Amino acid sequence: MYVQAKARDMLSRRKPGHSLEQGFYTDPEIFALDMENIWYRDWLFATPAAAMPKGGSYVTHKVGPYRVIIVKGQDGEIRAFHNTCRHRGSILCKADKGNVAKLVCPYHQWTYELDGRLLWARDMGPDFDAAAHGLKPVHCRTVSGLVYICLAEDAPDFDAFAATVAPYLDVHDLGNAKVAHQSTIVENGNWKLVWENNRECYHCAGNHPSLCRTYPEDPTITGVAKDGTFPPKVEAHFQRLEAGGAPSRFQMAEDGQYRIARMPLLDGAESYTLNGKIAVQKRLGRVPFLDAGTLLKFHYPTTWNHFLSDHSITFRVTPLSPTETEVQTTWLVNKDAVEGVDYDLENLKTVWEHTNDEDRRVVEDNQQGINSPAYVPGPYSETHEDGVLQFVDWYCTTLGNRIDPVRLAAE
Repeated sequence: MYVQAKARDMLSRRKPGHSLEQGFYTDPEIFALDMENIWYRDWLFATPAAAMPKGGSYVTHKVGPYRVIIVKGQDGEIRAFHNTCRHRGSILCKADKGNVAKLVCPYHQWTYELDGRLLWARDMGPDFDAAAHGLKPVHCRTVSGLVYICLAEDAPDFDAFAATVAPYLDVHDLGNAKVAHQSTIVENGNWKLVWENNRECYHCAGNHPSLCRTYPEDPTITGVAKDGTFPPKVEAHFQRLEAGGAPSRFQMAEDGQYRIARMPLLDGAESYTLNGKIAVQKRLGRVPFLDAGTLLKFHYPTTWNHFLSDHSITFRVTPLSPTETEVQTTWLVNKDAVEGVDYDLENLKTVWEHTNDEDRRVVEDNQQGINSPAYVPGPYSETHEDGVLQFVDWYCTTLGNRIDPVRLAAE
């Protein structure tokens, strides 16, 4: 209860329109509260379904102490389980990804079906009940080719989110995608700093020369307008794309946890490449125009995404410690696209590999400055950092409600 009281005091001292105080970015106890009250309770983006192309394909994921296997059954269903054998607790799958006929514990070879049922356990006696020792499931849902998991015993609603985003995502046809490339980096900064950096382009001109060839710094595109309105140019973009069958208009969850909108790139730009042209000739999806811009989707606390007219990119955020965060990026292309024929891999990934590394540096610089005893919360730019403020408001409201049941009951 002490740490909850400490967090409540910190939240009560928060100055509106300013960044958070130091402990929110550095304190191990606050980090533990974040994990317990957000990361172990909310839906988390785990992987594109394309990372599991056939029955028996699996990926593993670790969130705090929780190890999870996400596996595609021979029936095509994607399921998730705790990566813990029901015998003596050994992990089952040690690799980041792979393909198996069955899930077999390397310790004593207990063998599980891909749906989690225990099939075989040697010499356990006549009274052993295999049906009582299946793998422990993890909530798992797939929406339009994106796989989410929830570690809570009782998962929050997923249907409203899925119903909102599916029409936007379906035109990108992620069910016919394959993974062209995947990178995983660790940023030495708190997970909230990774998100704050993502939610604005105030820093872009001074830090992202490759990205700025195609992505606009315009805060009406990168931010979250309080009244939900956009300038005429963006409204015209929405109308053009929606008339062509690609849902585009801005939608945001009532509590701010997720947002989706198809936003324009710079005039003439088609994709995230150094020359601004599409990177993949055999395009992924049914977007009607090459210059359709990017479908931007975020879902706190784990993912932001870019879905383009030729390929798609997913990003997954995972906290490792109070000052370490993993960011995994996956480039998806048409499953029939041939590297070296339909796309050049370097051309496909260069802009975001540059951008990710540049973001890593600015987040780490930010964390080091916050670590100083001289740090005090500073004001956000109302023009450029409204998206950051929206994220921080979501975080503070969510954490505050979950550590204060009286407050939650009153709302």
